[in-house]
Amino acid sequence: MSLPEGDHRTMNVLRVIGSMDPALGGPGQGVRNTIPALEKLGVHNEVVSLDHPASGFLGNDPFTIHAIGPSVGPWQYGSKLIPWLLDNLNRFDVIVIEGLWLYYSHATGKAWRQFKERSASNEKIPKLLVMPHGMLDPYFQRDPSRRLKAVRNWIYWKLIESKVINHSDGLMFTCDEELQLARQPFRPYHPKNELNVGFGIQEPPPFQQIMEDEFFGACPEVRGYPYLLFLSRIHEKKGVDLLIHGYAKTFNANSPKLVIAGPGLDTPYGKSIRDLVSKYGLNGSVFFPGMLSGDRKWGAFYKCDAFILPSHQENFGIAVVEALACHKPVLISNQVNIWKEIIAEGAGIVADNTQAGAQSLIEKWIDMTPSERLAIVGRTRPAFEKLYAIDPAAERLLTTFRNTN
Repeated sequence: MSLPEGDHRTMNVLRVIGSMDPALGGPGQGVRNTIPALEKLGVHNEVVSLDHPASGFLGNDPFTIHAIGPSVGPWQYGSKLIPWLLDNLNRFDVIVIEGLWLYYSHATGKAWRQFKERSASNEKIPKLLVMPHGMLDPYFQRDPSRRLKAVRNWIYWKLIESKVINHSDGLMFTCDEELQLARQPFRPYHPKNELNVGFGIQEPPPFQQIMEDEFFGACPEVRGYPYLLFLSRIHEKKGVDLLIHGYAKTFNANSPKLVIAGPGLDTPYGKSIRDLVSKYGLNGSVFFPGMLSGDRKWGAFYKCDAFILPSHQENFGIAVVEALACHKPVLISNQVNIWKEIIAEGAGIVADNTQAGAQSLIEKWIDMTPSERLAIVGRTRPAFEKLYAIDPAAERLLTTFRNTN
């Protein structure tokens, strides 16, 4: 899909997002993953966000971020966005809304419709595509703890978000499971195109000794021991409590250690997790090194036995794919939307998002013979290269940009 020799045509793409703060991960990280690969295919990318123009992370990326915030309030309203879009939409061939439910998706849809109405008949109109990033998952409407938010979302859908979804040129999904689930929670739902574009991540850096040293410096208790790695937000949605209960049920003197790495320890839920570990008497086997990044993060991946994530809802799971790229099996719930692909490739173990399911993940891993573990390890990296490598993902995205009508 690379451009033919001598073909220097450029496609111009604008990504619209609430924030590009690296600490938030998610859609912003997805944008950072795809832009360098798209640039190699002749696609020029810019980002407009509602970040404060003085945000410390700005200037660290090799692409333009127009930070025109700050945004205000829980809706993250930004008064400058619609005027900026109306002044700039004519520079782009494709507009991608990265996510839903906040002001920037509404503003982009509104500005795009106004631009079309004001344009001359021969003027170029950019395509408008939406990438929900799992935000249409029925989990968010059905989870008992979100009843008031579910009612709010229904009202918001009827008044605002349905216009963005149904009037745009198409929705782009990271996997087939996300596409299928998005059809369930809201009506009217009739997007012009439903596009399974897949997703990719940047190639992890190759292992270096400094990665091991950095990780064991942050978590010295597991040096010399096998361990399972959970690396994500410490949040109820991620099923960390299920993981602790399941680990406690399987625990014996030969159990692997458990590393729970990520932000959120200082939240009420994070404190309840530490209390649960103490209640089970697992303080000598379960460790919390906090959020890991850079060499520390890669050291955690490269030195673990397997990655575990018993999440209640996970649209894609970048950390799951990062583990595969580091030759590590993944033990995940069937609420991680790429679970069918993991099973098909034989690169991990899947169970329900329940306490019994989390226990099953650990038991099945522990009960594997060395040769069985070696076999599953051997399938992890090929699964990553086949499904989630960034260059093929960028080629699929470019094909979508070109062919969607």
